[in-house]
Amino acid sequence: MSQRSIQVGEELRKIISQILLEDLNDPGIGFVTITRVELTDDLRFARVFYSIFGSDEEKETTEKALFKSMRIIRKLAVERLNMRYAVDIRFEADESLDAGFRIDEILKKIKEQKPNTP
Repeated sequence: MSQRSIQVGEELRKIISQILLEDLNDPGIGFVTITRVELTDDLRFARVFYSIFGSDEEKETTEKALFKSMRIIRKLAVERLNMRYAVDIRFEADESLDAGFRIDEILKKIKEQKPNTP
């Protein structure tokens, strides 16, 4: 990725986060975090990675509401990004946080099972 695509990706991450917090009035959207955005070097396509916190049911409800609001999110993001052409935005679940939590839980269990030896 070029430096320009990294900068625009970070700006797009901030814009989409702001849209989710302030502009969408969908009660189905729960606690969503935009973790990162990867843009192609020509700035035409963006992969927006998100993470949802909550129960499995809350995650499913939030994911459905997020995809239902895709068109509005894209429209507002493109307007605020102020580019010559519209960026094609695709949302993808970021599983890295969940994996990190699982690893942390495994390490805690191992530590609890291991006898304390100096």
